[in-house]
Amino acid sequence: MVVNQVVLKRTYDLHKEEYEAAALRVLNSGWYILGREMEELEQELAAWAGVKHCVALNSGTDALILAVRALGIGAGDEVIVPANAYIASVIGVTENGATPIFVDADASMEMDADQIEAKITNRTKAILPVHLYGQPSRMDKISGIAKKHGLKLVEDCAQCLGATFRGKLTGTFGDIGCLSFYPTKPLGAFGDAGAILTDSDEIAERVKLLRNYGSRVKYHNEINGVNSRMDEIQAAMLKVGLRYLAEGTEDRRRQAAQYREGIKNSKVIIPPTYDDIYHVYHQFPLLVEERDEFQRFLKENGVGTQVHYPIPPYVAECYRDWGYAWEDFPNTARYAKQEVSLPIYSGLPEEELRYVIDVINRF
Repeated sequence: MVVNQVVLKRTYDLHKEEYEAAALRVLNSGWYILGREMEELEQELAAWAGVKHCVALNSGTDALILAVRALGIGAGDEVIVPANAYIASVIGVTENGATPIFVDADASMEMDADQIEAKITNRTKAILPVHLYGQPSRMDKISGIAKKHGLKLVEDCAQCLGATFRGKLTGTFGDIGCLSFYPTKPLGAFGDAGAILTDSDEIAERVKLLRNYGSRVKYHNEINGVNSRMDEIQAAMLKVGLRYLAEGTEDRRRQAAQYREGIKNSKVIIPPTYDDIYHVYHQFPLLVEERDEFQRFLKENGVGTQVHYPIPPYVAECYRDWGYAWEDFPNTARYAKQEVSLPIYSGLPEEELRYVIDVINRF
């Protein structure tokens, strides 16, 4: 049997007729940028999240970049970020000329909230937690620290749409929540797409300006902006996906429960999760000391896996001038060398899930 880490067409096939109807609706409309589909998606996402504003953008990375920019953070400023996130979170800071200040991960593979205050200086302007794998970060502590020190709070919600911490939705704790709709995400587009959530009229208006060349009226450019507009086809597809987000989340949560119950191998560690959360399981991570052998064994038995993330951003080649060493953040270094993500997605057949468990237990 062959089990791929993700098969996007299976998710598409679950609601194929609706996706195709949405695409044709846009094609027949003759309007493809900054139109009704995008406006309706913004309204639906804002209502779903319980916030005043959603601003649709070209990608999740753009959401991070423009969120930091909209808050006026730039050269000479510092933003606290997790050491073990994908590099896009750091790019959101560096593209604005600011400096990322890294915090190591805790036992649950999230930014260690207990280490944040020691990183705060008079140049710190914001905290940027990343809710990895579909699990919310410790937002009680992180929000409290941000308020105590008068810092902005930007949440990277690329992997956690629909997750909650103590009943409150991720993306609604701080000033801005950044969303990614990359095709593999809990709410995936059919290309790149992203958005920000905010209750601030001022921030929403500024991000709208930034995404459209700094312009409200064509050729009247009020500020330095960029081109980060979500196209109408992606917006229409996301409207379909949003209707089935809860259904897909419950499907992944069921798969995760089967992994937790079924995997019985002392060589494999399932990291603990926090209490009082609703985990949406964008990924299902394991920790395996013999990772190369483990992945090779699974591959030989037809099971595909992925690593999130093998090179932490603080030691990425593009940032080598910072001078960090792997051991500067020991938990992150360990996870980078041991983490393996299993197949988990809406549409994964039951027999394939059981087969993955069986192969793991035979390693």
